[in-house]
Amino acid sequence: MKRTFLFLFYLLAGIVIGSLLAGVFRGIPALSWLGYANTIGFSASNPAVLDLEIIKITFGFSMSISVAQIITIGIAMFIYDRVS
Repeated sequence: MKRTFLFLFYLLAGIVIGSLLAGVFRGIPALSWLGYANTIGFSASNPAVLDLEIIKITFGFSMSISVAQIITIGIAMFIYDRVS
């Protein structure tokens, strides 16, 4: 259980730090490639809708991942492997 929480901590830390770095590096021309991101999922403007006449359920999911996040997640997993 402790290892699971440690893994999730490193994973979330990699995601957050990568997101921050992507935002910072977007403004630097030589490092702007680290800020390149792609979004997957249902778009917010056109979500999946299940209409049952009595109730209407809207499904939506969107995730954006950048090059900096992929790199920092890899680094976080490497550090996790060394620590645990």
